Order: sequence, then C-alpha cells, then structure tokens
Amino acid sequence: MPSVLFVCTANICRSPVAEALFAAWLANQAIPGEWRVSSAGTWAEPGLLASTYSRDVLAALGHDLSRHRSRRVDAEMLQGSDLVLCMTSSQAEALHIEFPSAASRVRLLTEMAGAAYDVPDPYGGPRRGFEDMAADLQHLIDQGGERIVALARA
Repeated sequence: MPSVLFVCTANICRSPVAEALFAAWLANQAIPGEWRVSSAGTWAEPGLLASTYSRDVLAALGHDLSRHRSRRVDAEMLQGSDLVLCMTSSQAEALHIEFPSAASRVRLLTEMAGAAYDVPDPYGGPRRGFEDMAADLQHLIDQGGERIVALARA
C-alpha cells in the first residue's frame, strides 16, 4: 500500500489540509489500490485539533477535519512512508538531518507541481490566509498529484 506523509510545523494547519485534499484527489481521480495518507509536524504538540480556520475552510469545501489530532513526526512514521512532502525547505532540511535514512523520500510539496517555494503558514492570521493556503495546496495537488502517485509507488 503506497503511503504519503505531509509535514508542516505544528500539524494543525497546512499538513492536515494537504492530507485531506490529497485523499480527496485520489478518490476523485479513481487512483486504483489502497493508499495511506497522513500528516505530522516537526514541532507538533500531540493531540491538538486542526486549527479552527483550517476546519472551517475545509468544511466549506466539503471535507471534515474534526477527527484530526496533531502528532510529531518520528522515525517510525518516516520509515513507513514511501513519500514525505514538506511545506517548507527548512522542514525538509530538518528531516534530512535528524532522519538521514529517510532523506531520499523527503521532498517539498511544491516540487511536485514543478515549483520550489515554501507554502506560507497562515497560523495566527485571518481566515483569508487559511483560504489562500487551502487554494494553494489544492493547486499544488492538482498539478502535482500524478507525480506524487508515481513517486509513492516507485
């Protein structure tokens, strides 16, 4: 079963949104087989709900984040993931340093869509920032979904 892990800092904004959007993309594209799609944070405090605006923005798009609970990325998660997609280059660099055995599977999400930039963290800002973040993540997944699938299956 191919597995994709999305990583941000606290695992309450960007990575749970990316997890939900990619899982929906897989279903909408009718990608065959079972997939494991999950998320974690480099500095996550375990057990927190997704941020209120993340839950609200995703609910407006038809996705439910009410069951999400934050978790901190660890060696076991990385070992069990075929592809690890980070929101920022500093997160990817931190994972490369702390978990060198997983480095070949760690990439930036933006690279999947042919770009190379950090997805801005909307935490602490207005709802509009969360809407922009969700739209950016949806675009990245729409543009890079096939590459994500190919790399996770490789």
